[in-house]
Amino acid sequence: METAERRELWVEEPVGRRRLPDPVRTAAVRAVLITALTLIQAMVAFFCTVTASWLAFPMVLTSVGSTVVATWSVLDVWVTRQVWNQRHGVVSTPSSTARRLRRERRRAQRAARAEARAAARSEARGTAREAARGTTRGSARISGRQGAGDSRLSRA
Repeated sequence: METAERRELWVEEPVGRRRLPDPVRTAAVRAVLITALTLIQAMVAFFCTVTASWLAFPMVLTSVGSTVVATWSVLDVWVTRQVWNQRHGVVSTPSSTARRLRRERRRAQRAARAEARAAARSEARGTAREAARGTTRGSARISGRQGAGDSRLSRA
């Protein structure tokens, strides 16, 4: 009666985003709790004010202070995240368009450098060949000229 293939009750799916680092997650949980308590305190202060209770004034003062603390805790999450990213070198992933353009630019620069190197090599080879040819021809010309000059001098 049992089928050969059983379906799993719990199927894990890959997560789209990575888990937050522990210090950042701790700061975020702390900020959420503080913000929730501040909102509850602000509601209590509002209702106490509406009912003209003696507790209204202390609740308003403490809710103002709690708002400052909640703002500070949210900023703490942001600062903790930035510090974590700087210390642990999170690799940024630019958009595919930027990555493609940067890749094309690098290829063009490499090709230009390779052409420049090839041109420099061929130019260096050409000047070396000319220099090698020029020394043999130049020495023949010089000795020929000297010989011609010698003959001229001897004639005079």
